[in-house]
Amino acid sequence: MKNRAILFLGLAAVLLAGLLSPLASSYPDGLERVGEDLGFIDRAVVLFSSPVPDYTWPGLPASLSGPAAGVLGVAVTLIVALSVAKLQGRSRSG
Repeated sequence: MKNRAILFLGLAAVLLAGLLSPLASSYPDGLERVGEDLGFIDRAVVLFSSPVPDYTWPGLPASLSGPAAGVLGVAVTLIVALSVAKLQGRSRSG
């Protein structure tokens, strides 16, 4: 039963990410906005490259790019969280 609930909640999260991501704001986040307002955004340094920069998926139309990025982000987060939880459970029982 526990696995079924986790699967249901995971699928619901992925579905919500795909359906609600087009409603996300296109305005810059707080730090990016301050950088623009104060004029230091041009001095930003890229520490690593993103596979989905600015939620745009290369090769997909804009209408599908955001939802695809949202689904990927939620799926990766769920996989990492469940893997960590499973490893933690093993270390406590062993």
